[in-house]
Amino acid sequence: MASSWMQWLTNPRRNWFAAQHYEALSNRLKKYGLRYDDLYDPMYDLDIKEALTRLPREVVDARNQRLKRAMDLSMKHEYLPEDLQALQTPFRSYLKDMLALLGAIRRMV
Repeated sequence: MASSWMQWLTNPRRNWFAAQHYEALSNRLKKYGLRYDDLYDPMYDLDIKEALTRLPREVVDARNQRLKRAMDLSMKHEYLPEDLQALQTPFRSYLKDMLALLGAIRRMV
């Protein structure tokens, strides 16, 4: 019962408030050129740290570049140009598969 209620509450396709939050978060991430997975802190969560060490170097380098660009834009009180914001994919995950793999490995041990 609680599980289905939580799924409804957080599903942007079913809940208007979740859709509004999803849209606002998407717009905010696009302004800085970030992806949602970039917000995870490897110093706070050891699973994130382990996943980042197992990802290809190009993926981690792209993440670091996005974070540096976002910090630079924030310090300058600027946003990405509109044409670049349109190209951003804030909810394309690069950590989900690796975190699932790490979870499967932990369950086997």
